[in-house]
Amino acid sequence: MIELLRLFFLLLVAVIAAYIVRHYVFTLTVLYGKKKEHYEPNYETQYQPKVSVLIPAHNEELVIERILQRMTELTYPKQKMEIILIDDASTDRTGEKAEKFAKPRKFIKVLHRSAECGGKGKPEVLNYALEYATGEIIYCFDADYYPQRDIIEKLTEYFQDPKVGAVQGRVTVLNEPNTLVTRLVALERTGGYRVDQSARDELELISQFGGTVGGFRKSLLDTFGGWDPDMLTEDTDLTFKVYLAGYKVKYVNHADCYEEAVEDWWSYWRQRSRWAKGHMQCAFKHLLPILRSNKLRLRQKVDGCLLLNIYFVPIFAGLAWLIGALLFLFQPVGWTEILWASMPVAFYSSVGNFAPFFEVGIGAYLDGRNRTYWLIPLMCITFVINMLICSKAFVELCFSKITGKKRHSWSKTVHNGNGNKFIL
Repeated sequence: MIELLRLFFLLLVAVIAAYIVRHYVFTLTVLYGKKKEHYEPNYETQYQPKVSVLIPAHNEELVIERILQRMTELTYPKQKMEIILIDDASTDRTGEKAEKFAKPRKFIKVLHRSAECGGKGKPEVLNYALEYATGEIIYCFDADYYPQRDIIEKLTEYFQDPKVGAVQGRVTVLNEPNTLVTRLVALERTGGYRVDQSARDELELISQFGGTVGGFRKSLLDTFGGWDPDMLTEDTDLTFKVYLAGYKVKYVNHADCYEEAVEDWWSYWRQRSRWAKGHMQCAFKHLLPILRSNKLRLRQKVDGCLLLNIYFVPIFAGLAWLIGALLFLFQPVGWTEILWASMPVAFYSSVGNFAPFFEVGIGAYLDGRNRTYWLIPLMCITFVINMLICSKAFVELCFSKITGKKRHSWSKTVHNGNGNKFIL
């Protein structure tokens, strides 16, 4: 029995070490890789197809006017852009405010979904809006987001490459100073986008579409049949569909957009539970197709497998801690036992859900945000919480597989408009 535990422990440590190496490679790539020149768009010669911007909104009365106002300030030609806001069975004044704002602006359309049809999740909302979209490129922005004025130009130019099926901009936290939770989420975003996404794009691995602040070729979306309503993370699902179809996702770090992050631990738990369960759904769905694909290079397959299984890592770390403790307690204590028991803690004592400490630290350094360093040790809180979140998500997903339950309930993130005060 002890030997089996040792073998399993060794396997867990090997998996954890693979992720550590991955993050080291990503960090060094961004830190010492080729430097990008400052972006200067040429509006006169730029590629400008017609685009449709979809904004799903369910009970977003506190933030809806903010994003609609921002849509009017976008510098992309209005005659080549349509804004489609979908009031998804809201019970507050979202639809009323949207209609009032859109009335004098012909390029903004407001669609309404009834209580009977709506409120079932973002994928269904986007599929509904897709039927009305006439743009060659389809963009998605969540209702609490606040993009740069020229973000459409920055993202659209990459669709000139026929191999690009989707683009993804960078997400930055708008309400970062509000609470400890928003500050830690901001650190996660820094590591996840400034380092993780940038490195995957530079190394030509699997860049990830994040569900918002990005877009797709409409023709490609149509071939997929739109968004899969059975997937809780429809963005990750679409990411792998893009690569399996022979296209790629382009990450654009200089296309920045602010989000209103969750501000309390309960909201964090609900949001990350949906992310964890949805990502695990994608792992079950896409792991074998990725390995069998003849359209992906070996390094993309390796990165795809690691990306798909990222939400299992906190579970692996927890098991390694438990088994390491058992080996330490039930075996004679020697230097080898101490080494084995300490390895998973040493490897993963600095890991949050999206990036290790060094990845976040380098991201903050590259952004010139040195004052955030003191918060980095507190990310151990989010790691422990995500260990519980991911374990619960895995158990629930396994139970749903056994019972044959296909559709999972969508947990909406609540936005209270507290980011408005940070907009000048």
